[in-house]
Amino acid sequence: MTRYLKPALSLLAFFAVVGIASIASAQPAAPAAAYTMDKATGLATNYGWIALGAGLCIGLAALGGSIGQGRAASAALEGIARNPGAAKQVNGPMILGLALIESLVIYALIISLLLVLKVG
Repeated sequence: MTRYLKPALSLLAFFAVVGIASIASAQPAAPAAAYTMDKATGLATNYGWIALGAGLCIGLAALGGSIGQGRAASAALEGIARNPGAAKQVNGPMILGLALIESLVIYALIISLLLVLKVG
């Protein structure tokens, strides 16, 4: 039972994010001549979906980044515990890996801020 729980939850989260993104990007089906909505009006009507997408973006990025950083630190500390003499050799690549993981979360933060500030 628990073997299938993680893939099922991952698939559910994927479909939720894709579904929200498709709803947020949906355009009304109107002829080009009858379409008089300007960009500001379109952004104002979709503000809730854009804010929800920005919140999910930073939330999922923070979740994934924290899981990745936890696993990287755990593996590094386990390696140091097995071989204390290699602590200096393990420390540098671990810090570099943590910085790269954190940079991905910062990119998600920037995208979320761009989405929210574009509307507000």
